[in-house]
Order: sequence, then C-alpha cells, then structure tokens
Amino acid sequence: MKTHLDYGTTGLELDLGGLNATVLAPRFLEGLPDEAAAFTAAVRAPIGSPPLRGRIKATDRVAVVIPDGTRPLPNERLLPWLFAELSHVPAENFTILIGTGTHRANTPEELDRMLSPAVARRYRVVNHVADDPATLASAGRSALGYEVKLARDYVAADRRIIMGFIEPHFMAGFSGGYKAVFPGIAALDAIMHYHAAGIIGDPRSTWGELDGNPTQQHVQAGGSLLPVDFCVNVTLNTKRQITRYFCGETLAAHRAGCQFVKATAMSACAHDFPVVVTTNSGYPLDQNLYQTVKGMAAASRIVRPGGLIVTAARCNDGFPAHGNFRKLVEASSSARELMDRIMTPGFSMLDQWQAQHLAMVLLKARVALRSELADADVRRAHLLPVRDVRAAIDDELARIGRDAPVAVLPEGPLTIPYLA
Repeated sequence: MKTHLDYGTTGLELDLGGLNATVLAPRFLEGLPDEAAAFTAAVRAPIGSPPLRGRIKATDRVAVVIPDGTRPLPNERLLPWLFAELSHVPAENFTILIGTGTHRANTPEELDRMLSPAVARRYRVVNHVADDPATLASAGRSALGYEVKLARDYVAADRRIIMGFIEPHFMAGFSGGYKAVFPGIAALDAIMHYHAAGIIGDPRSTWGELDGNPTQQHVQAGGSLLPVDFCVNVTLNTKRQITRYFCGETLAAHRAGCQFVKATAMSACAHDFPVVVTTNSGYPLDQNLYQTVKGMAAASRIVRPGGLIVTAARCNDGFPAHGNFRKLVEASSSARELMDRIMTPGFSMLDQWQAQHLAMVLLKARVALRSELADADVRRAHLLPVRDVRAAIDDELARIGRDAPVAVLPEGPLTIPYLA
C-alpha cells in the first residue's frame, strides 16, 4: 500500500507496507464542472450583498486585494472572470494589490505565473511593503487599541474587493475573509500588535475556531476599518480546482465558507500517535521553512508527547532569506530557550510568531524534516534532517516497537486532525 505525499510540484510516494498506519486526508471534493459560470452565478447572487456589478461604477477607482505567491488561490483564472464581470470599468481604474503581509515581494516571473501575463501587463500591480511609510496610509484605530495603517492605494480607493481561499489556519481559525486586508496589506507595527506572543499563545488562537479566537478578533477589527465592497472567497481541492464559491458581504460569506470547510477538512482521531507524518501541502505552500511550520503544527495536534513528527516539505526558498525567522531560531540553543526569549516581557521582533509556533511544536515532540535544506541548516533550526521518510519511520519504530500506530497527513494542513 502506498500514499502520495504532497511535496513541491511532484510529490513523494510513501510505502505504507507493514505499518500500522492511519491516513488522514480531507474528503476529496470534485472541482466545479464550469468554474467560470459558477463564478458569474456567485457574484450575481451573493451572500448578504447586492450583486457585484451594481456596486462598482465606471468612474470608481477599484482596489483588488489578492494573496501573495505562497498561497494557491487560482488568480490566473479568477481575475479575468472578475474583470469581465466589471467590463464597464476601464482597466486603468484597477489596482491589484498583492497581500504580502511581511513576506517578500513577488518577482515579475512569479506575477506572470500568479496572474497570467495578460493580466500582469494590462493592470497596475503593486506588491505591498509593510515597512515602507511612503506606501501606507491610516485606516483608523482598531477597536483593540492601536492605529492601523494599510496600503495607500487601498485606503484611497473608491471601491474595495478582497479575494482569498478558505482553509483551516493555525492561528486565525481559518484563512480567507478579512485576512486579505489584515495582515495582507497592513503596516508592520499593526501586524506586530496582532501577532503578539500572548495572542499567539492563547489556546483559543487555533485551527478551526472563529468565535472567541483572539487572532481572528484582531483580523476582523483591523480588516473592517474601511468598507469592503465585495469579498470573493473560494474553497479548493488538491488539484487547485475550485469546489465552492463564497461571495458577497465579507463576514457572512466567510462564515458560510468556514462552516463548509470545517465539515470537510477536519478529522477526528480516537487517540494520539507516537509517529505522525505530515507535509506542508506541496507547492506553493512548502517553498520555505517559515511556512512549513503550519504542517508541523497540524501534526502536533495528534502526536503523543515526546513522539516524532516526520515532515516532508521542499523548502527550496530556504528559511527564507528575508525577515527574522532564521535569526530568531538560530540564535537559540534549544526550543525552550527560543520560547523563553519570545515570552520575555517587552520582546518584539518581526516573525516571532512563527518561531513561537515552531517552539510550541518542538516542546511537545521531536521533528524530522525531509527537504532541500542543507543538513546543517536543518539542525540549526532544532530539527532532525532525514533523506527518506520511510527510513525515518522505520528507525523510530525499531526503537519504540514495530506495531506502534503511525498517522499520515499526506496533504498536511489541508487536513486538521483533532483528538475526539
């Protein structure tokens, strides 16, 4: 028996022969038979909102916010359908804002792939830069007590459209909704507020939870400071096919989508596992170690304390090079030291939230990584480098017993397991 692990663009085959293995995967949903027609139907009969076309005048300056290249939203299909629906608005009236948050800017080659060359050439495209004051403007003060600056083009727009896809998220409960705005196009200081150690460490800031989730509360408070005229959210299968649209008023459309995802992507387990194999859902989510923490965090929900998580993620873009994630992780001699540093009163550093989550995982279990990173770099991240996933499993079973149960999450954080 074999299973396919999502890894880069090609995947890896894992032989499960002789293992006491449980494979946990989201219920596969077929893609919509006609995505374009379904898009038109969804934006003309939206959730809690008038139809899209009637909300936008030909003279309006329109900001369209999309995720960056680490997210698999099929913009190359969605954007042409959006602009066709708004064909009465001249192309020069649109600005496509790439919601990088604190990630690096997408390159011209990546933008061609993400948007299609035709869209990338015809429309104004702006990579958000969270730490450049010249590109930011105040959107107001969050109800949670701090000023929020957003991309200047977004603040100045007459109309605002946000786009995203919904999946379980390890801090905000679910992706999608107002996350396109906050942190997608927010200023660094506001992002630091919402990613504070106490908020990230709150047990309610977790997968699959919206109500009472402190992280989601910051997302909604910051993201809703300026009116969003229309939200386009989708759900996807592993082939990047669209399975459903949730379009219209942001909160109503997002909540409907989250209910759908919770029913199809969360998996109950009767017991924990001494060995859990996971991925980071393949390309584009497994391009770097920073993002791969999500797959590890999903596995940590069902790993036995002191057990082993074996992660397969390509990490071809490194830690990555930008930001402080690598600096933070390598500056500490252990996960405990890393966590203690982050939790020190007054400590604040870009990317501390991802390092905090890595420390949380490592304080519960050991983590092995099959990737393209150099072994020395993997070890400096307090992980165990491995070249073969099955060999890593067999080595662990030789130590704890051949019949020990093994859980496999072949699609990583697209499946969120939990202990029933």
